[in-house]
Amino acid sequence: MTLNMDTVRVALGERSYEVRIGAGLLTEAGRHIAPMLPRPRVRIVTESTVAALHLKTLQDALATEGIASEALILPPGESTKAWPEFTRTVEWLLAEKVERRDLVIALGGGVIGDLVGFAAAVLRRGVGFIQIPTSLLAQVDSSVGGKTGINAPQGKNLIGAFHQPKLVLCDIDVLGTLTPRDFLAGYGEVVKYGLLGDAQFFEWLEENGPALPSGDGAARQTAVRRAVQMKAEIVARDETEQGDRALLNLGHTFCHALESATGYSSRLLHGEGVAIGCALAFELSSRLGLCSQEAPSRVRAHLHAMGMKTDLADIDSDLPSAEGLLDLMAQDKKVIDGRLRFILAHDIGKAFVTSDVPRETVLKLLDEALATH
Repeated sequence: MTLNMDTVRVALGERSYEVRIGAGLLTEAGRHIAPMLPRPRVRIVTESTVAALHLKTLQDALATEGIASEALILPPGESTKAWPEFTRTVEWLLAEKVERRDLVIALGGGVIGDLVGFAAAVLRRGVGFIQIPTSLLAQVDSSVGGKTGINAPQGKNLIGAFHQPKLVLCDIDVLGTLTPRDFLAGYGEVVKYGLLGDAQFFEWLEENGPALPSGDGAARQTAVRRAVQMKAEIVARDETEQGDRALLNLGHTFCHALESATGYSSRLLHGEGVAIGCALAFELSSRLGLCSQEAPSRVRAHLHAMGMKTDLADIDSDLPSAEGLLDLMAQDKKVIDGRLRFILAHDIGKAFVTSDVPRETVLKLLDEALATH
């Protein structure tokens, strides 16, 4: 049994579920999943990089509890999160005779979690699924809260559904298999939580953040637990993003435009875009007189200290003009009545949602940021 396992409950009435966080959970996955199964079989969807590292461990853990499993292995990368692999996944699950009461396991990062969750949402009008996130970004963000979906040519995550998992297992040990770049990209989502609603957590990260990439397991578990707690609290208040949940998109209005501009490629990972987007959101807040200049300076200083991307100049590719980026931002899901919604801040830990942002101010900010690119 995992020592020092943390459990965070996502309170959504009949659809409530637990996020279990600890070292070694993958090797014990069968014990956690067996009580949830009406019959001892599951289907797993993963991708090739993750499969090589973790699929056998998971299947052995399931077999120990007498659970039969088969796996579909998809290609890695953001380009998988689109119609072709989604169709392949749904048709495979149907061919495997997955029934409504069965559970599908998403083993992987945010791409796999989002795609498999969406497949589960529409398969037989909804089957249950379990998230086993293998990246830091997925553990602290995309695996919790029930947002599922795929990308469209017009933008990121524009096709999808809200479909909550039945269980989330966050094994801290698997974070040790991430590349340094992937780990830091995930940290972009970790620091976001401190910036949007917990100044004390941000202070903790300023002090302890540098220990996370070097492999401090206890610090990693603390960071994952606090991020998941914050997300669970917000999701419980606002499951379908009518209000508070939009705060979780701090940095994402800029980020999604930058991801689109770089073709959802390895030139810019999602968490890297979030970090740059958070720096831009705080700079915009300062220019609008909403917060002191000290706040964006502190954000950038911490991101620099972590060795993260903080500027458009850090993106290794050509970017559109400021007008072009603004056009991409207009495709964002947060647009209401044609008006962009920004998540801005009065200070670190004090974010809020607004549509009252002059276009000219955003253009000027982007123009100046592009001038250094």
